[in-house]
Amino acid sequence: MPTIYGLNPVLEALRGGGRRIERIVVAEGAGHHRLQELIQMARQAGVPIRREPRAALDRLTGGANHQGVLAVAAAAGYADADDLIERAPGDAIFVLLDSIEDPHNLGAIIRTAECAGAEAVIIPQRRAAQLNETVVKTSAGATAFMPVARVPNLSAFVEKLKSHGFWVVGVESSGEKDYAEQDYSGKLALVFGGEGSGLGRLLRERCDFIVSVPMHGQVSSLNVSVAVGVVLFEALRRRRARPDQ
Repeated sequence: MPTIYGLNPVLEALRGGGRRIERIVVAEGAGHHRLQELIQMARQAGVPIRREPRAALDRLTGGANHQGVLAVAAAAGYADADDLIERAPGDAIFVLLDSIEDPHNLGAIIRTAECAGAEAVIIPQRRAAQLNETVVKTSAGATAFMPVARVPNLSAFVEKLKSHGFWVVGVESSGEKDYAEQDYSGKLALVFGGEGSGLGRLLRERCDFIVSVPMHGQVSSLNVSVAVGVVLFEALRRRRARPDQ
């Protein structure tokens, strides 16, 4: 079963209501000043807590720096993509990921999407990282309450989004339009390409707009998880600046 370890990731998972957390294990003798806060939140969420020797936590985390705390989570489940579309509010933002293969990037993107208030993260079923223990850990608990759906074909899913009133904005380095000049109002799908490969041709052709984040240094592109954060929070800033959003 996946584990979430470290004080802050476990606290974040509990703030999401403790969903998918089966139990919390605390090392015997652990005395972090925020441990009482964690114990109180776990009790409020109905999550059982037990004490075990620190060596047991070391084994469960492979010797990682767990700070004397870990949560054992049920296997992260996938949301239903069609249900997410039907329930999407008028200002929904979906984050679509085309062949993100690094689970650390996927976890970081899920965390960023949750922090920015996105409705969902959509990934393909094949040739991409899937929800696993590394993703859960890297997301700092965000997988506990950010819906993640996987679909057989992202290009077909984009067409379905369009039929439900979504505007689709692809993000890649070759985009001619500056991301800061894009209109981010209404239902929105932001599409990001895989590490090094960018957007697939068919997916790119189905986007309504293609934007890029200008680079001013010697490196030609951002890590995809950073690019997601840059564009998502720009969309959020622009929406807050508009009286009708």
